[in-house]
This record gives sequence, C-alpha cells and structure tokens, in this order.
Amino acid sequence: MNGDNPLTSQDGSLPDLAKELLAVVPSQRRRVAEKFALAALGSIPWIGGFLSAAASLKTDAGAIRQDSLQSAWLKEHEAKIKALHQTLEATHERFNNLGDSIDERIQSDEYLGLVRKAFRLWDTAETEEKRRYAANIVVNSAGTRVCSDDIVRLFMDWLGLYHESHFAIVREIFRSPGATRFDIWTALYGDTPREDSAEADLYRMLIRDLSMGGVIRQPRATDNLGRFMRAPRAKRSGPAPTTMESAFEDTKQYVLTELGKQFVHYTMNEVVGRVGDASDQTA
Repeated sequence: MNGDNPLTSQDGSLPDLAKELLAVVPSQRRRVAEKFALAALGSIPWIGGFLSAAASLKTDAGAIRQDSLQSAWLKEHEAKIKALHQTLEATHERFNNLGDSIDERIQSDEYLGLVRKAFRLWDTAETEEKRRYAANIVVNSAGTRVCSDDIVRLFMDWLGLYHESHFAIVREIFRSPGATRFDIWTALYGDTPREDSAEADLYRMLIRDLSMGGVIRQPRATDNLGRFMRAPRAKRSGPAPTTMESAFEDTKQYVLTELGKQFVHYTMNEVVGRVGDASDQTA
C-alpha cells in the first residue's frame, strides 16, 4: 500500500473496491468526485487494511480457513463498506441536484478537510441517525454558506458529543418554538414519570446539556441593536414553595439559539438550495 493514501496501490492505480465506489459518479464530474471520494475514504482508518486483507484473501483463499479471524473481520466490515457505498452514492446524487456551481467548493482544501472530519465521524457513529446527520453536513456545507467552516466543524463536534436523545429535543423545539419542558416531554414520550425517577433525572441532564452548550435557551426580549434585555425580577408573594422545580415544568419556554438553528440547518436538512441560498427545508 502507498503510505500517502491507503486507497492507492503502489503503481498509483485505484484498487477495485475504490473504483467500484467511484463508479457511481457521472463521468463528466469524475475528477471532482474522485477528490471528494478519496478524501472521504482516506479518512477512515480501517479502509486500507480492509483492501489489503481482501486482496490477500482473494490470492490465498486456499490457505485461509473460512472461519478464521481475518475472514470474520472482513465479513463484519463488508456490511459497513456497503453502507459507505450507499452513503457516497446518495451524496453524489444530491451534489448533482445542486448543480455545477458547487464544483469549485468541493475541490477546495477547506471543504475536503470538512469531508475528512465528517467521514471520521460517520465511521465512529453508532446509529444510522448520526450517520445520516454526518452525510447531511457534508452536502449542506457544500451547497450553502450560512456560517463559516469553523462553525461547521463545531457542529460536527456536537454530533460526536450529543446523544440521539439530545437531538430529539432539538427537533421538537425546532418544530414547536416556545415549547415548555412539559410540552417537549409529552410530545416525545407521553405521560410524565415521577420526579424522583431515573427518567426525570435523565431529562434534566439533557435539557441542562443543551442549555449550557448554547443549543437551546429561554426566549429573551432584545432592543433594536439585538442586545438582550434584562427581565424584571419577579416579586414573590406568599410563602416560599416547599418543593423544587419540576423536571417537567410548564411555564418556562424554550427556543433554539441562533447557533442551534444553524446546527439544524446543516445536520437535519435533507434538501438545501445552491451556494448562497440559505433557505431552510427541514425534513
């Protein structure tokens, strides 16, 4: 294997598997697509080992037992190769829908850096949902420039940091801005559990994570310069409450921060406009 790129053989040619993965690309855009595909595939550490092991298994089939550890490893990763093939195929199809205007962007070093980071995230994702979000951020960061590439990398960090339960809350607040914790819980899970239950503890943690992470917040009034106004301090009358605030409190509303809205745009949008068109069409 070539030390510079695990997908390139010693004579500089592409292995059969890489050629097969690239075969989904229309010929008129092959040079652009090869840069993208090699960045994506080259970012996944085990790809080179898979190609080498697959070639060894093909040439030394008689010397390797079918139940060997190598064969089992290849079989396990074969399913992931198929999933990767499908992701690349779907990505290129979406690129075609965006038109030729994105070709320069796709070939840029800055964008290819995003591709490598996104596919490393895709590789380590444990669920199909996170893999879909990683693929979305690759396409949407090519098709729109709502924010800088530094912020896109931050969104990828969020994908690695947060759990699918966090994303369920984000989606619900996006659909229903101003929803309370009670509204969010009932929309996602139905009846509320006891306050001292594990479910309530987990829900408090999820809301706290997203609030401290700058993804969600409570609505705030702003002045004409966009500065947040201080809320008047509520006057307390009567005796102090004897219980702590409920995990499923139903008076305080939540909205996405502006950064949270951009996160939704890049990760949860299935279709975006061309470069410069920041219209949201969230699936």
